[in-house]
Amino acid sequence: MNDQRAEFLSGERPDDVAIFLADSYVSDDRLEQFGERVDGGTLIVVDGERGRGAFQAATGTGAMQFAKSAMDLEGDIDEDLTDGVCPDADDDTATHEPQYIFAFAEEQNEDVGGLYAEGDVIHAYAQCTCGTAYSDRWNPESSD
Repeated sequence: MNDQRAEFLSGERPDDVAIFLADSYVSDDRLEQFGERVDGGTLIVVDGERGRGAFQAATGTGAMQFAKSAMDLEGDIDEDLTDGVCPDADDDTATHEPQYIFAFAEEQNEDVGGLYAEGDVIHAYAQCTCGTAYSDRWNPESSD
C-alpha cells in the first residue's frame, strides 16, 4: 500500500479523495501512473478538487451527486476501498461487484456526536454492476 493511500485510510488526508476504478469498468493502463494498482483495479488518492474532476471524467457523474444518490442505502465497503458487498446481492442472481468507489475523510467533530465524536470518519460510496449505489462510513481508528 502506498503512503498516500495509507494516510488517507487513517484519516490523515481530509482534503483528498480516493477513487477506485474496477478493471471491468475502465480499462486504461494510463490510470496506473496516477494511482496504485490493486487487485481488480486502480485506486487513486488525489486532492479533492482534482479528484472530483477525475471522478466525473471517469464515470460521467459528479462526485457529490453520486454520493447523494448512494447515501440512503447502506452497504459494506471494504476499508481498503477496493471491494464491497452490495445490499441487493441477495435479491437476484446478477453479478454484484463494485464498478467504482468514491471516498473522502471528514475530521472529528465532537459537536455533531455519534461516529463523528469518536474520531475522523471515512465516507465511501460504491456503484455496483447491478446498478445499485450504496454507502458506508467508519472511524479509521476503530477499523481493526
